Amino acid sequence: MTRLIVFGILAAFFFSSTFVLNRAMSLEGGHWAWTASLRYGYMLLLLCTWLLLKGRRGVLIAAWDAFRRNWLFWTTAGSVGCGAFYALISFSASFAPGWVVATTWQITILATPVVLLLFGRRVPARGVLFTAMIFLGIVLVTLEQATAAPLGDILRGVVPVVAAAFAYPLGNQMVWEARHGTSSLLPAITDPVVDDSFGRVLLMVLGSIPFWVVLLIVAAPPPPSPGQLVNTALVAVFSGVIATSLFLHARHCASTTYELAAIDATQSTEVIFSLLGEIVFLHGALPGSSGTAGLVLVVGGLMLYVRAQTAGPLKEMVHSRAEKG
Repeated sequence: MTRLIVFGILAAFFFSSTFVLNRAMSLEGGHWAWTASLRYGYMLLLLCTWLLLKGRRGVLIAAWDAFRRNWLFWTTAGSVGCGAFYALISFSASFAPGWVVATTWQITILATPVVLLLFGRRVPARGVLFTAMIFLGIVLVTLEQATAAPLGDILRGVVPVVAAAFAYPLGNQMVWEARHGTSSLLPAITDPVVDDSFGRVLLMVLGSIPFWVVLLIVAAPPPPSPGQLVNTALVAVFSGVIATSLFLHARHCASTTYELAAIDATQSTEVIFSLLGEIVFLHGALPGSSGTAGLVLVVGGLMLYVRAQTAGPLKEMVHSRAEKG
């Protein structure tokens, strides 16, 4: 159990690099459109290279065939779950510190049940109080920022993150629904490559490419600096490869609902790592009393929320084992 928690915290550490490096690129004058699109360009290159080095060329071919057969679906899902999600996150870094973006991003745990409801899925009612704690924490963090920046900048730094928090689970749920053929609005995807985790990620990244091309044409940003090219590559490696691999490995090794909940809860430490990273590397200021209270509420609420969502299943599992014994 301890080893899995360590993996989860390490994953959160590398995930937090996204918020710190995005903020660094923004402060250096890098355009947010390049920050977003370059990451996925690097991810496509890294995924293809990894699969080739592992002798899994068949996954590349199968993913491309699957993409061609349902190009409209994959373009839509990729544009929402990768494109809109990360473009909004990158945009917000131009107006808000990384730790504020990381804190606001935690609202995705509240957005996920809403997305599930949109697809007609049942959502447990447990944990409502803790979702309120998380929301209050985000409000406190936002209010503290409001005293240090114009209202327009605060809204541009927070609202896009809230929208991104809905776009990310929406894109992923679209893939889940299509994979299981349970939605009348989406095609039933039966390609075997969709059952492969690398195959699914590759299809989502491929689907996002048209979004990035259109974004760069519309935004018409100046050429990226050498520093932005390096930093976006680091984000792709740290967050897209290392963090994702650690997190998925920890979840794969979990054997109980309790362990899964504990691993998911470790992701709340992204907020703390983002704050420390901004202070150490970007000379950011420590949050005041309102911001600190908000951080405590968000992290604590997230951990309690995950526990509440799994308390029922865990109790049922223990009770079932007791009856069998």
